[in-house]
Amino acid sequence: MSRRARRKLLLHGLGSLVLMVAIGWLFHNSLDKDWIDHSVRGQGLHGELVYLVTGGLAVAGGLSRQLISFLGGYAFGLGTGFVLALGASILGCAMAFLAARLLGRGWVVRHYGHRIERIDAFLHENPFTMTLLVRLLPVGSNLVVNLAAGVSRIGFLPFLAGSALGYVPQTLVFVLIGSGITVDPVVRIGLGVALFFASGMLGLWLYRRYRHGQSLDRELDEAIEEDEPEAAA
Repeated sequence: MSRRARRKLLLHGLGSLVLMVAIGWLFHNSLDKDWIDHSVRGQGLHGELVYLVTGGLAVAGGLSRQLISFLGGYAFGLGTGFVLALGASILGCAMAFLAARLLGRGWVVRHYGHRIERIDAFLHENPFTMTLLVRLLPVGSNLVVNLAAGVSRIGFLPFLAGSALGYVPQTLVFVLIGSGITVDPVVRIGLGVALFFASGMLGLWLYRRYRHGQSLDRELDEAIEEDEPEAAA
């Protein structure tokens, strides 16, 4: 893998992780965490449902699923937080996909028409596997992929299943970081950084191996293509 691809992965990953740690610090040292503490954390099944529905709506509307996962880790700890954060991400993915397919095709085409054909071509031959690959990549917009897939030829169930499995690594990473804000922060954040980098490298390797000439991200393609002559040599 080229230095440019590795640098892009590293910068994107570190930027996201630094943002999550900063948000965690603000939560732990200010009154901004009151809503989570009073409405979600320690509220039993009611708090879990509030988090799941609110998180799903937030992801469907374009809020970072990494942030939702971070908040799940903070509110519920590693185990329950992971299950609920993954559920919220899947719910948000489904809502955005179905909203585009059933209600908002015209709006999506106007705003993202230049990306729809590329995403459709990349996913439609093997939607489950290629969607899984896309979700493992450390680049791209979750919302744009959901909306573009919704107005493409891709089937709902393969897309949702591939997304669900592909969400697992980053969900685990950010739930782990969120749960570590109050417990073992150095260990958990350090482990989160390592896991994020490893999952991103896996995604890039799979993308390079299985994209078969299709393009999802032009900058990523250029970085990978720069390295191909070196690999051949």
